[in-house]
Amino acid sequence: MGGYTTVALLVTFGLFAGIWVLARLRVNFSVLTIGALALGVGVGIVFEGHLDYVEPVGKIYLNLLLAIVAPLIIVSILSSITSLGTTAQLKTIGARSVGWLLALNALAVLLTLGLALELGVGQGAGITVGERDTSALENIKKPFTEVVIDFFPTNIVSDIAETNVIPIILFSVLIAVSYSLIADRAPASVAPFKGIVDASREIIYKAVGFVIALTPYAVLSLTSVAVGRAAGQWSQMVSLLGVLGLAWLACFVHAFLINGILLRVYADVNPVRFFRKILPAQVTALTTQSSAGTLPVTTRLLRERIGVPSDIAGFTAPLGTTIGMPGCAGVWPVLIAVFGVNALGLQWGIQDYAILVLLGVLVSVGTAGVPGTATITATTVLTAAGLPLELVAITLPVSMVADMARTLDNVTSAAVAATIVARQEGRLDDAVFDSDEDVVPDDDTVVAEAEELLASQVPIGACALPSSRSRTPQAVLSDSRGVNP
Repeated sequence: MGGYTTVALLVTFGLFAGIWVLARLRVNFSVLTIGALALGVGVGIVFEGHLDYVEPVGKIYLNLLLAIVAPLIIVSILSSITSLGTTAQLKTIGARSVGWLLALNALAVLLTLGLALELGVGQGAGITVGERDTSALENIKKPFTEVVIDFFPTNIVSDIAETNVIPIILFSVLIAVSYSLIADRAPASVAPFKGIVDASREIIYKAVGFVIALTPYAVLSLTSVAVGRAAGQWSQMVSLLGVLGLAWLACFVHAFLINGILLRVYADVNPVRFFRKILPAQVTALTTQSSAGTLPVTTRLLRERIGVPSDIAGFTAPLGTTIGMPGCAGVWPVLIAVFGVNALGLQWGIQDYAILVLLGVLVSVGTAGVPGTATITATTVLTAAGLPLELVAITLPVSMVADMARTLDNVTSAAVAATIVARQEGRLDDAVFDSDEDVVPDDDTVVAEAEELLASQVPIGACALPSSRSRTPQAVLSDSRGVNP
């Protein structure tokens, strides 16, 4: 018995070596992950009941994800707000951009929650997980007044140690806004702090990249263990396919229907014409699964086809890769949470779901355009809601396929926010928008734009940045004005 368990571990390590070789050959990250899924199914079937030595690999991955959540939230919020510049910018373009990006995410959260509850996603899934963190679960069962009080930090060190997400977010926002107020009066005095924030962002994003690079190995391990335990239980696989289908449905309804209504009501533009004009950006997002990497295409289309001024296009769209991101920060975390509640048979009431909605909106403030954003945000929301992180692991196999729709929703929503902000600022160029020039891009244009993007980055998967040197909103803004940052 023990010998067979050892053989399972050796075979798994052999497959890990194969994945590592393919990664060195720069095989697409999504292909690696899907391949690891298939291999995990095979290992689970062959070594059913003998995967005790393989299981720790997946648990280590979950621990690493949890460890990176707090520092990632802090540097993401600090870098996002400090990059807005002065408080004058915060009050005009910045405030409107942040407001619309958060509003779009909130709508995605409500849409997903409604669809998931109505369709009963996760019911009868037949999944089993380890012991839940009962102390965290009790937090969401407290009286609402106590829950609200707990949102505010008392000891930020203990909050970070315990991954209390909302206090971390509020504390980070407090520090960032304080920085902006001082930067108005004495920019030189806080310049070192800005340098530390920028350097920390690069370091943390690189660390997150290392963790997410382990995803194929974790998928192989977690899938094999799940298949080994659930042999003959197809209900779990059917339920996961339901999660995948619902993710695509929610993302497309949000990207086209809800955004279309907002475009008509608040930007006074034809939604059909708008979507036809930004089609190259949507195609690039769908195929490359890279929100921030699609920025060169998105910002150019906003300027040249939609009529959004350069400063707004070069500011709001990049900001949308760190704040909002409804596909990765709204749809996916809430969908997994409801899936877990139904699959585990938890008894949640209106108060619990109201807190889940609040978590979905607040966590989107700390979203970072790095590889694995949806996995990170799901980890953050589940941790704050007291749900087991194994739910993230269980849904990893379908997450990569869902990422295509999530990224399209992210990019579309950022473009919609920029257009609405331009209209509210009274600066949307209707002559450009109404022009029929390049309304329907030909295939060569779409391919050229996608190839230009792919040539500038290593394919790294979910909601990813093209590299650790990706530009901040300020840098993109400077480029759009013809100024070298």
